[in-house]
Amino acid sequence: MSQVATRDSAPGRPIQIHDATLRDGQHAVRHNLGADQYRAYLRAADAASVPVVEIGHGNGLGASSLQVGRARLSDDEMLSLARENLTNSKLGVILFPGWATTKDIKKALSYDVDLVRLGTHCTETSLTERHLGFLRDEGVEAHGILLMSHMAGPDELAEECARLVKFGATGVGILDSSGHFLPSDVTERIRAMRAAVDVPVMFHGHNNLGMAVANSIAAAEAGAGILDACARGFGAGAGNTQLEVLVPVLERLGFRTGIDLYGLLDAADLARRELMPAPPTVDSISIVSGLAGVFSGFKNPVLDISAREGVDPRDVFFELGRRQAVAGQEDLILEVALAVRDARIGAGHDEQ
Repeated sequence: MSQVATRDSAPGRPIQIHDATLRDGQHAVRHNLGADQYRAYLRAADAASVPVVEIGHGNGLGASSLQVGRARLSDDEMLSLARENLTNSKLGVILFPGWATTKDIKKALSYDVDLVRLGTHCTETSLTERHLGFLRDEGVEAHGILLMSHMAGPDELAEECARLVKFGATGVGILDSSGHFLPSDVTERIRAMRAAVDVPVMFHGHNNLGMAVANSIAAAEAGAGILDACARGFGAGAGNTQLEVLVPVLERLGFRTGIDLYGLLDAADLARRELMPAPPTVDSISIVSGLAGVFSGFKNPVLDISAREGVDPRDVFFELGRRQAVAGQEDLILEVALAVRDARIGAGHDEQ
């Protein structure tokens, strides 16, 4: 790896980085990444020796739909491109029960995917039992991950992770789906999870409050063995943990990632040129989303619907947070926007 100063010269603890640029980044461009973009980034990430590259629709296998957005490429096209262009990096996919079926899993396995992740709301791990059992029987590495993890405390998350392992998960993790956490929140949860399971623990951060890299470092120092990140932070809302920042910071702290720095920086520059209209930013809407604890992927639909209904999107986000909306409940956005509009109209009438 290109030289990065570390705290000492002794070999550090290895930590595995998963690059979700071509999956989570889809949210930022309405799942519209094309074949040439996919091919170029896959080759760049592979050349940098990124351990795992995760691909797919932003909401995973089988999710391309009118409800959450149709992808420009089919699952087959994305899987084929990845399999053709990854020689050093492993190929990962994610799925969410309710969108993906066993048929979708079998399709992914036909492309020799190396890692399958199953995601559920943080308190609904029972939904993964059948899929994890199937993958266990197939001998496939399968991780169970918990979304909207700020909605559960450390002990509850630890119990859910233990249940995932019982079902067959070979790794577990949490997603800070709304970018709500502070480092102390992450530390408490990762420590509790590490105490409850004997498989690798993962953390996936979002940057709504500007804390994604700090939260990821907190996860690593608390014992997480896997961290997610995206080139230039490319992802939903304010974006994800920024890959090309996270890796050298980890190396400076004495962790070992096995990623080539110059190759990683080249991949990040390519991602900026080829994948995104502009890098994600921590704007006012993203901050509100993080404070409200609402899934970052709701940003574009909230903005669209709020503009159409003539309401303040910040009000919509805080109401969605009050109702504890979760990923997959995109239909609730319109209901909330109409309720906000009606409440405003009612308040206006009361004043007259």
